[in-house]
Amino acid sequence: MTLSAELTEKILAAVEEGFEEQIAFTEALGRHPSLRGQEATAQDFLHDALKARGYAMDRWTIEVDDIKHHPGFSPVEVDYSNAINVVGTIRPREETGKSLVLNGHVDVVPTGPLDMWSHPPFEPKRDGDWLYGRGIADMKAGIAANIFAVDALKRLGYRPAATLYQQSVVEEECTGNGALAALLRGYNADAAIIPEPEDDMLVRANTGVLWFRVRVQGAPVHVREAGSGANAIEAAYDLIKGLRELEEAWNAQKGEHRYFEELEHPINFNVGKIAGGDWASSVPAWCEFDCRIALYPGIKAADAAREIEDHLRRVSDRIPFLANNPPEVIFNGFFAEGYVLEEGTEAEDTLARAHMSSYAKPLESFVTPGYLDGRVFVIYGETPCLVYGPYSEAIHGFDERVKLSSVKRVTGTIALFIAEWCGLEKI
Repeated sequence: MTLSAELTEKILAAVEEGFEEQIAFTEALGRHPSLRGQEATAQDFLHDALKARGYAMDRWTIEVDDIKHHPGFSPVEVDYSNAINVVGTIRPREETGKSLVLNGHVDVVPTGPLDMWSHPPFEPKRDGDWLYGRGIADMKAGIAANIFAVDALKRLGYRPAATLYQQSVVEEECTGNGALAALLRGYNADAAIIPEPEDDMLVRANTGVLWFRVRVQGAPVHVREAGSGANAIEAAYDLIKGLRELEEAWNAQKGEHRYFEELEHPINFNVGKIAGGDWASSVPAWCEFDCRIALYPGIKAADAAREIEDHLRRVSDRIPFLANNPPEVIFNGFFAEGYVLEEGTEAEDTLARAHMSSYAKPLESFVTPGYLDGRVFVIYGETPCLVYGPYSEAIHGFDERVKLSSVKRVTGTIALFIAEWCGLEKI
């Protein structure tokens, strides 16, 4: 349905009317420290909030056996007994519009040293136009925007005239298996919106991501005889330098990949964790380091994994000890391919109109070299997924924060999108 200027104004006013409540809701959700494996209380909070609003609820624990044979599955080493997804469903009396998934992830990354935060990360703090806290931007403000966009329509006496799913999933920060599990449970629609913190823009293309661990064995001796041993930690440094060579080679290929040609450095390699050795006076017998690297859309995760393994073997051949004792590579998280949101879809056109009404400026798109659950919808659900959300700063860093005026406008955009895409029926 085409929205009249009068209805558009009423919807945006309804978002404004409920925004203080929305901020309080976001703060309450942010007080749940939903680190990996600890998301259950936050999911309970969201389950109860949606149920109180009249959604039909589904809450389940992800079973690895149910998803591990799917090509979008990422391998895991952790226990999934607390890996819980929540989906709330609204259905109209009569389906006259197009269905929609509103998706968000409730899992957050670790805080790092607490003394490097200006205030406790799980005690959200409002300061002017900013709301601070771990996960507030990435992406609990987005989950709240999804919920309160529907609330704004309800405040006017409307509900969507098509099936709408509110999804809160886990594992976005490490595997993407939460969104995949929801898709395989049957939750898909004519379009999806994920309000990640994307600075008021739409993601046009997104890299894939691989996580892997490299294990190196050394030859331990007393440090007085260090020359007769082999230092696993020092060997690990050589392997890390070798992986930088692979990163450089992949970045040199950017001209072959649509939308990535102009990015300065689309493929980022990171050593995020390292451990090794047992004793300061012993040449270390072991070292292992955890890595993350991006890959272009269209590159199969399995092909990139083989290239990493082959490259590490070539690097090892240059190092006498490692030539006969090659490192072990374990893929232990993201095994995810990138995606491109093709231009000209009806869903994007609808979002552009909604954004223009909320922001009074045209919708912009950009390319991001980080992981997004949008790949699950685009690649495996064959669903246009609009990853679009508020302005933020310091996500994954200290003093993570989201801009509240941006959140309000994003919420308005989502509410207007629902009204046009799904249509409206009187409650």
